Amino acid sequence: MAVSASAQVAPRGERLFVELATSEQEIREAQALRYHVFGEEMGAKLKGTAGLDIDEFDHYCQHLLVRETKSGRVVGCTRILTDVQADRLGRFYSESEFELAPIRTLQGRLLEVGRTCIAPEFRQGSAIAVLWSGLAGFIHLHGFDYLFGCASVPLGEQDIQAAAIMNRIRRQAMGPEHLRVTPRSPLLTTHAPDDNLDAPLPALLRAYIRLGAKACGEPCRDPDFGVGDVLMLLNVDELNPAYSRHFLERLTQR
Repeated sequence: MAVSASAQVAPRGERLFVELATSEQEIREAQALRYHVFGEEMGAKLKGTAGLDIDEFDHYCQHLLVRETKSGRVVGCTRILTDVQADRLGRFYSESEFELAPIRTLQGRLLEVGRTCIAPEFRQGSAIAVLWSGLAGFIHLHGFDYLFGCASVPLGEQDIQAAAIMNRIRRQAMGPEHLRVTPRSPLLTTHAPDDNLDAPLPALLRAYIRLGAKACGEPCRDPDFGVGDVLMLLNVDELNPAYSRHFLERLTQR
């Protein structure tokens, strides 16, 4: 049985809209998209079967879906694990990769997002913004104080590409020392040549930073997905004002 969902969390758009899954079939749509992106496109080693990415966390999560309005097709998704559900499960997903004590001791309600993906043909459009608007609605509706989750970066040979991306993160979006988490499997190298200083940021990581999220230290190497995962933390009170207006104010005025 899936965790029960609340009401729709954002207005319906002309081209795309976001909603919470309310049935097992709708969750299967998210799992199918995850399988396509992570398994078929990225070559990740996944649990599940028959074209679905399924793990033990799905049962405890709510699943946020971005649909194409005309066709109804799911073109983006993420899953939401609240602090209450994490306590019932016994852990957050990120705890398999990081020692999370600095996050666990924060005062306020915690929300973890994960397994975020967008269909390839929608990555250059507004799908990621629509997904974030749904998350903003959920945060506003339920009064969460912090949002966190892993943003993946490509490794490259000997993890040089991930190290180059981290050069930018350290300059632009590294959180304070007291919020640094420890990766259970660090990168093979943490230093990239100077000519790689401007390695481009993946879309999800870029979206986190635009919202005002900070990296909580060095990445964890994920061999099953072939990526490095950077733990990002957003204090809801420190949302980038431009994005706060775009996402949150229109929700409070409904």
